[in-house]
Formats: sequence, structure tokens, C-alpha cells
Amino acid sequence: MLERVRDWQPFDGCALLDDVAAVLDDVPPSEGDAVQLAERLRGHLARLVTIAVASEAEQDTAAAQLVLRARTLHADSLPRGRQAAMAHLRRLGWTANELHDRLVAIRCLKEAV
Repeated sequence: MLERVRDWQPFDGCALLDDVAAVLDDVPPSEGDAVQLAERLRGHLARLVTIAVASEAEQDTAAAQLVLRARTLHADSLPRGRQAAMAHLRRLGWTANELHDRLVAIRCLKEAV
């Protein structure tokens, strides 16, 4: 239990928005950055899902669908091939952004500024 407390990191909405912007930008990230962004986005999705479950946001139909999509994407590894990897990164980014927005809308999170 103590180890989990030590490893705990608070949710950082600004970092989420920075990572989402990086993958949804017109200029795609380099291959090396893509791997790091995928890991960070998976971490954001895991935190958002935890927040959604803890705040019972899944009672909201839209939030429940986004949580399901987030869990599915979190489990998928970054595919090989530049186009497939970029498509996966964009799905991670869109899902993280949409779930964040939905949790803000139903007052489970404060808006990141």
C-alpha cells in the first residue's frame, strides 16, 4: 500500500492538454516522440478512467461509452508502421480529450487551464 502511495501522481490536466495537442497537431510527432506520447496518453487515460469510476461518472451514458473506449485503447499497444501508429495516437488523444471534457461537463473534474 505504501508503495502505491509513493508512486501516486496527481492528475495534471495541463499536461494532458499538451499531449493531446502534440498528437492532434497538423505536424505529426517523430517516431521516438510517438512512443513516449503513447505511454503518457495511456497514463492520462488510466487516471481519467479511475476518476470516472470513483466519481460514478459511468452513470452518464456518454461518460460510460468514453470509459469503455479508453479502456480498450489503453490495452492496445502502439501498432507498427507510421500511419497505423499515428492513427492510434490520434485515437488516444481524441478519447483522452473527450473523456476529460465529459468529466468536466458532469462536474467530476475541474477544467484545465
